[in-house]
Amino acid sequence: MSPLLQAHINKFVSISDDEMAEIFGYFKHQTLKKKENLLNEGQICKTTYFVTKGILRKYFINEKGVEQTTEFAIENWWMTDTFSFISQTTAEFYIQAVENTEVLALPRDAHDKLLEAHPAMEKYFRCVYQRALAATQKRLKFRHEHSSEELYHFFRKSQPEFLQRVPQYLIASYLGFTPEYLSEIRKKSIS
Repeated sequence: MSPLLQAHINKFVSISDDEMAEIFGYFKHQTLKKKENLLNEGQICKTTYFVTKGILRKYFINEKGVEQTTEFAIENWWMTDTFSFISQTTAEFYIQAVENTEVLALPRDAHDKLLEAHPAMEKYFRCVYQRALAATQKRLKFRHEHSSEELYHFFRKSQPEFLQRVPQYLIASYLGFTPEYLSEIRKKSIS
């Protein structure tokens, strides 16, 4: 059993230790090396992942051939290509380990069986998806209301753990600008 996932589940729903032990039977532990992909564009996303150690990133390759990071997941966060996972259609994203990473993998068929056998997990996943959607909406609003420089400074203050662990070129990709522009912003804030 993973204490991280158990604590995360208990933030949203109350589940007995016996039921929690059953729930963990649906998950598979997986270890990834840095830059190893869990999903490639064009595959069908058959798994959702809970990060127990390390960092994942979700990205796509734009029309210019540049990787555009859309999301990170650190310990205690979930990641999947949601549309592909739900609809079982081809993925438009890649999911990759940013550093050596450990996840609890929940395959789609096990996910469906879990929800059927443990109705409280329906509520849990609903709460997780609602929070993820709300965070995405806030991020989009913030991107439209603020300059790139303000976006970086907000990110730096609100997510300092990322700056210590994620390479700068991935931070730039996530924020939507080039590594060179990020370097300029950082230089300006130091002087």
